[in-house]
Order: sequence, then structure tokens, then C-alpha cells
Amino acid sequence: MSEQQKGILYAAGSYVIWGVLPLYWKFIDDINPYEILAHRIIWSLVFMILLVIFLRKTNELIVQTKRLFSEPKQAISLFVAALVITVNWGLFIWAVSEGHIMQASLGYYINPLMSILLGLFFMKERFTKVEWTAIALAAAGVFFMTISLGVFPYISVMLATSFAIYGLLKKNVRIDAIYTILLECLFTLPFALIGLVYLKSMDMSNYGMNQDSFLLLFSGALTAIPLILFTAGARRIPLSLIGFLQYIGPTLMLIQSVFLFHEKFTTTHLVTFGLIWTGLILYSVSKIMAYRKHRFL
Repeated sequence: MSEQQKGILYAAGSYVIWGVLPLYWKFIDDINPYEILAHRIIWSLVFMILLVIFLRKTNELIVQTKRLFSEPKQAISLFVAALVITVNWGLFIWAVSEGHIMQASLGYYINPLMSILLGLFFMKERFTKVEWTAIALAAAGVFFMTISLGVFPYISVMLATSFAIYGLLKKNVRIDAIYTILLECLFTLPFALIGLVYLKSMDMSNYGMNQDSFLLLFSGALTAIPLILFTAGARRIPLSLIGFLQYIGPTLMLIQSVFLFHEKFTTTHLVTFGLIWTGLILYSVSKIMAYRKHRFL
């Protein structure tokens, strides 16, 4: 299996897990969203530390951490990435808890467009006419939905932008995925602890001996595993391809929002997603043809 094929599998796997996460957050939405976010950071760090110990990679963690901090630009990129993904996590948890899963879905449909733009301007990636047509169709779908909603979708745009920036920043960090995730959680741990202390002092904490709190213990694994897969995938395939694989996640979210949480799916949504999926099919076919052509050269 080629490195590109591995990258596609890793990235697709991460998006499948992210796509079903609304179900998990719905089970624990009796807890304050910020408290969920803080515990998500803490338990992700715990999970990553245990994983590094289990894999007997503590020495390698030290080596790669020293390598990271020997290059200030990489260290700063990872620190900023940690802050950006924390904002993304918080927005997503809040959107799910407030019943805005379809808006979250829209955000992650917009995200590939953001990733493509970042790939174009920062990574100097270029596209064929077919691929530009696909991008235009997807953009038209998102624009149509935005206009039809009647208000600017701040949540959707912020989710899309934050995750696209995260992908770009992680593309430039040259240490293994496991260590980057652990360090990201370590960078944001002080903010999580401060938040928990504040919530406790204001008597706003719901964490304790209850079912929701028990389920929250698994947030570390459910957070870290897709991030590891995403990071491993992002290092192996173009940012533009990462962007279009992202459609897996919002599609699963959309299915849940309509069939499980009974949010309305109107003609506007039908037109929007029809345009987006047409663009996705065109782009996918273009990539498959290019891959086969390259393979047989």
C-alpha cells in the first residue's frame, strides 16, 4: 500500500469517527459544554500519556519534543494549532448541546472549501478545470444555503475556518502524530484546569458520581484516536484532498440530524447538498483518473 493510500485511509477513518460524535455528545449534554470541553482536554492527555507508555515510546517522546522546541516556528505552529482545535471542539460541543447539529454539518461542509483555499494560497497547490468545476459547485451549494437561511451562519463559518487552519498548521509540524496530540493537550491543559476551578467556584459544575460523568471518561480516546488518524493522513496527502474527504463527517452528521434528532430537511437543503455531492463526485473522479494515469506511467 502506497503512502498516499494510507493517508486516504487514515483521514477517512478520522472523519467517520468525527461524523458519529454528535451521538456521544448528546448522551452527556446534561453537563455544561465548557466543562465537557475541559474534561475532553484532560482525558485526552491522560489517554495519550497511557498510549505512549504502552507503546514504550517515552524516550522517543522526549527526543521529538526536544526536536520540536529546537525549531521555534514548529513549536509556535503546534501551540497555535492546539488553541485553534480547542476553539473548534468547544463550538462543536455547544452546537450539539443546543440542537444545532445541522448547522455543525454545514460548517464541516464549508470546511473543505476553506482547506482548498488555504492549500491554494499557502501550499501552492493547483487544480485542473474539472477540479475547479467541482469546487465551484460545492461553493454554490454552500452559498445557496447561506442565503436561504436569511442570517450569516457564524457557527458554521467559525467551525469551518478553525478546522481548516488547524489542518494547515499541522501540515507544517514534522513530528509523529502521537506526540503532537499529546503536546497539544499539554499546551491547553492550564486553560482546562482554570475553567474547571472557575465552574466549581461558581457552583456550575455537574461532574460527579453520575452516568454522564462516567461516559465523559471515554472522551479522551474518542478525541485522540481520530486526531492521530487525521494528523497521519494530513502528512501523506495534499491538503485539497484532505478537504474533500472531510465531506464524510458532515454527511454522517446530516443523517443523524434528520433521522435521529428530527431537524427539518427542506428543499433548500436538498438543492445545497445536491450541488455539493455533484462537486464531490467530479473531484473524486478527477483524482482517481489522475492516480491511475500516474500509476501506469
